[in-house]
Amino acid sequence: MPPDETGDRARLVGTNHVAMEVGDVEAALEFYRGLFAFELRGRLEGKAFVDMGDQFVALVETDGAEERDALDRDAGERDALDRDARDRRDADDARHIGFVVDAADLVSARLEALDVERLDTSGLDFHDPWGNRIQVVEYGAVQFTKTAHILKGMGLGTLEKTDSALEELAEKGMGPPASDDRSTDGDP
Repeated sequence: MPPDETGDRARLVGTNHVAMEVGDVEAALEFYRGLFAFELRGRLEGKAFVDMGDQFVALVETDGAEERDALDRDAGERDALDRDARDRRDADDARHIGFVVDAADLVSARLEALDVERLDTSGLDFHDPWGNRIQVVEYGAVQFTKTAHILKGMGLGTLEKTDSALEELAEKGMGPPASDDRSTDGDP
């Protein structure tokens, strides 16, 4: 769809961050450090900010996340919930956060090593201990693109896109210059 030509609305450019509810920030950091390599951007009481270069994920401690965690541990209690609460919980099965990684096979191996159950999908999906559904995709296979200087600053300057991802970008008029093979932004 073309951008709004009236100029009365801002265009969505990207995502700065996503906030995920967790029951315990320290436990969440331990869980995610078991799967991914990352640095913290900062901390506040009940919050931790996981750095992803020019973006971040906020892990936010909430009572509601603790309740979902308890329900996941004891599915029998689910029946005691009122209908609205069950419907909200079931709706969360489709909502998810998509993390982009440099090597999805490493995440798959870590999930297995940590005995984290994968969901029955064609992709790499799982729930964290607080019920957040996570989908992991490899950088090269998706349209999402970081500029070369951001990748270089993250120590990921050698990441490349697949032909399929480059074709999808080119169809939108967002492909890399013809001089670039599989990279998305050339050298900084």
